[in-house]
Amino acid sequence: MPAAKPTLVRTAVIAALVDAVLILVFAAIGRDAHQRADVLTGVFSTAWPFLAGAAIAWLSARIWRAPFAIWPSGVVVWIGTVAGGMLLRAVTGQTVVLAFIIVALISLAILLLGYRAVIALVSRVRRRSGKP
Repeated sequence: MPAAKPTLVRTAVIAALVDAVLILVFAAIGRDAHQRADVLTGVFSTAWPFLAGAAIAWLSARIWRAPFAIWPSGVVVWIGTVAGGMLLRAVTGQTVVLAFIIVALISLAILLLGYRAVIALVSRVRRRSGKP
């Protein structure tokens, strides 16, 4: 039984890191699409509200209990990332327009729910084939 705890912690850390990297990818793609300069600092400037929103979602919903589950974990992280990100952007004077909210909802759904869906599919296939 003691070996299960480190595995759960490692799984949660990996999931949190993947979420963070994908949020950074979202910010980088957005900045590139709008041909914005100062790549490194600019990406973090764009991403920090969304990273904070994701962190709040992780903590408030205790995502670490089932970090790769699409429901509810993935959906909570996705909505928390977008809602928290937009709220923080608004209170810090950054742009929040309907078109950006829609793009963020769609893009982050594809990223944050997409990899969880792939993991679920691979797990299902492995279970059916008898592989661990």
